[in-house]
Amino acid sequence: MEKNKDDCSNKEQEEEQVVNPWVVSVKDGGKIDYDKLIDKFGCQRLDQSLIDRVERLTGRSPHVFLRRGVFFAHRDFGEILDSYERGDKFYLYTGRGPSSESLHLGHLIPFLFTKYLQDAFKVPLVIQLTDDEKCMWKNLSVEESQRLARENAKDIIACGFDISRTFIFSDFDYVGGDFYKNMVRVAKCVTYNKAVGIFGFTGEDHIGKVSFPPIQAVPSFPSSFPHLFSGNDRLRCLIPCAIDQDPYFRMTRDVAPRIGYHKPALIESSFFPALQGETGKMNASVPCSAIYVTDSAKQIKDKINRYAFSGGQDSIELHRKHGANLEVDIPIKYLGFFLEDDAELEHIRKEYGAGRMLTGEVKKRLIEVLTDIVERHKRARAAVTDEMVDAFMAVRPLPNMFS
Repeated sequence: MEKNKDDCSNKEQEEEQVVNPWVVSVKDGGKIDYDKLIDKFGCQRLDQSLIDRVERLTGRSPHVFLRRGVFFAHRDFGEILDSYERGDKFYLYTGRGPSSESLHLGHLIPFLFTKYLQDAFKVPLVIQLTDDEKCMWKNLSVEESQRLARENAKDIIACGFDISRTFIFSDFDYVGGDFYKNMVRVAKCVTYNKAVGIFGFTGEDHIGKVSFPPIQAVPSFPSSFPHLFSGNDRLRCLIPCAIDQDPYFRMTRDVAPRIGYHKPALIESSFFPALQGETGKMNASVPCSAIYVTDSAKQIKDKINRYAFSGGQDSIELHRKHGANLEVDIPIKYLGFFLEDDAELEHIRKEYGAGRMLTGEVKKRLIEVLTDIVERHKRARAAVTDEMVDAFMAVRPLPNMFS
C-alpha cells in the first residue's frame, strides 16, 4: 500500500509548511524543509545509486539537475529503470498550467529535465496544458486560458523537444473519448472526503475545482492516448514534476491498480527560489521575484544586482574575514541550477565562502550565465510558428517514438 501520510495527519507539521499544487508557504517566512516533505508525502530520496544507473543505462553524463540534487525525490523510479534494463519501454508525462503570458526560469526546470530524459532514454512524451485548471483557479475566461496555452506551448517547444516523439495537448481541446472514460473510472474511486484530505478543498471551493484532479491523473494511463499507445495498456509512465504536484499523483497511484493500470512513477524537483530568498517557489505575479524568458539583458542585470539576496557580509572587511553564507545566497543557488561546469561552480563556492571573492563578482558571473540562457531561449522561441504549435498538438500516431 502507498504510504498515506497525506490525509490531514500531523497538524503541527501542516501549520509549519503548506505545500500543494496551489499553495507553497512556510510559517514565519522560513525555508521549505524537504526532509519533512518527503516524510509527509511518503516518497523517497533520490540516491546516488539511481543516478549512477541512469548514466550506465543511457551512456550519458547525468543532467546537472540530477548531479546537484535539484531533482531529489521519487516514487518507483528504480522500477522504471529495472523495466528499461529488461528491454521494456516507458513514456514521459509532464505539464504546464498556462496562467501567464511568458515563463520564468523556474517554469523551465521540468521541461529542460524532461527533454534530457526524452533524449537519453529515447521515449515518447505527452505534455498536458491544463488550460481548464487555470480558468477555474485564476478566474480567467475560457478563451484567455486557451490563448495562454498556445503561447506557453511555444516556450515549451523552444526547449527543443523532438516532434517525432512528442504530443502536446490542451485539456479544452483533447478531453473526451478514452481520456474521459479514464477520468470517470478515477472519479468513481475517490471519495469527497479523500479529496478534501489530499487537496484541502473547502465548502467555499466551486465544484469545478473538486472535479479537476482526475483530469491531471489520467495522462499517466496509456489508454488515455489511443492514437499513441493502442493495445499497450501496460506501458509504464514516468512523471517529472515539482514536488508540489505530488498530491495529484498520490491520488493517482492509489487508484491505478484498482482500475487495472500500473502506478505512475515520479521524479520530483525542489523549488526554484525567488530572487528575494529561499522561502518557497517564485510568484509569477511579482515580476521582480523572477527572471523571465522575455527579460532583456538589462532587466536581468538590474534584477540580479537589485533583488538577488546575498549571503555576503555588510562590509568588504567583514566579508574578507568571515566569507559569505552560502546557505542563504541566491546567486550561488541560481548558479547551482544553471552553471554547467562543476569545477567552476566549486571554485566559486570555495572562494566566495572564504571571502576571497566578493558578491559583485558572483552576481556578474550569474548575469552572464542567465543572459546567455535567456537569449538562446528567445532565439529558439522566435523560430516557433503557429504551424509548429499545430503540428505538435495534432492528434496523430508517432510511428518511430520508441526507435
